[in-house]
Amino acid sequence: MPKHQATIKEIAQQLGVSISTVSRALQNNPRIGLRTRERVWELAKQLHYRPNPAALVLKKKQTHTIGVVLPFLKEEFFSTAITAIEDALQGYNVVISQSRDSLEREKGALTTFLSSRVDGVIASISAETHHYLHFKELENFGIPVVFFDRVPRNVPAHKIRSNITQAAKEMVDFLAHKGLERIALLNGPPQLEVAEERQRGYLQAMKERSLPILPQLICSSDLSREDTQTKVHYLLSHDPKPQAIITFNDYVSLHAIEKARAEGIIPNQEVYFASFANLPMMEYVHFPPIASVEQFAYTMGQKAAELLLQLIQNPGDTPYQEIWVKTELVVRESGV
Repeated sequence: MPKHQATIKEIAQQLGVSISTVSRALQNNPRIGLRTRERVWELAKQLHYRPNPAALVLKKKQTHTIGVVLPFLKEEFFSTAITAIEDALQGYNVVISQSRDSLEREKGALTTFLSSRVDGVIASISAETHHYLHFKELENFGIPVVFFDRVPRNVPAHKIRSNITQAAKEMVDFLAHKGLERIALLNGPPQLEVAEERQRGYLQAMKERSLPILPQLICSSDLSREDTQTKVHYLLSHDPKPQAIITFNDYVSLHAIEKARAEGIIPNQEVYFASFANLPMMEYVHFPPIASVEQFAYTMGQKAAELLLQLIQNPGDTPYQEIWVKTELVVRESGV
């Protein structure tokens, strides 16, 4: 049989004081005399009294719980960001939900967060997300939301982001410096702003260097292995083939390289591959992208958590903040 849980009311009855006196004494309120506080604490210890978490939530209007929704926890970029978020939010319960790039799953996660009355939400939007009313609903209930990496397009919000446009330009410049001209772009879902930023930087750099911009060498993937490899087959079917392919991220690049090898192409000799994220696991891959943009996932997660804490601790009409995290083009000699 479960043990009986002592209550403040029982402590008050045994000591012959009011419930409010016991409550204040347990909070070490100086309005209650030291002797009374000592008696309350001594009896509470004897009765194995524990505060009621639900009552504390109702009183403080906080659950000390943070909701995090992101595409896939299995992706090293997002798992690294989660580590940073948990490090920065010590003292809070961090509840993680994966959208798996589904808008409906993302909505379901936010509905659960709202029902649980989380204190705040950190999010990286799904590949299918094209509107943000479900996030605005949280804010309408006073729950702050901070986005990182995949952030809303043309919508005021708290955002932690990288300068992807500049990074894409630097990548094209790097490939052009190697004497490559026919550079293809295998992008992500067009509704993602980070995909638009990649294409913007790609087009700007190609134009500035007077390189041929060929519509048939620009396409998008839904980020799945199957669709990525279908698009790679399409790109490689052209004569002449692209000399380099810039992919949305390292995972897309691995799927693309796998398909290229299946079609008899030697990666980074006949066709070069470059990407985004610079995942540490690429050190152990036989044919990694020749270059990848480091987006500093830990820093992004840390800054998202720190901003959310500020919003929780200072509630009110805080102007939306946009924080930029630097990027770095990393060249892998092993990919040559």
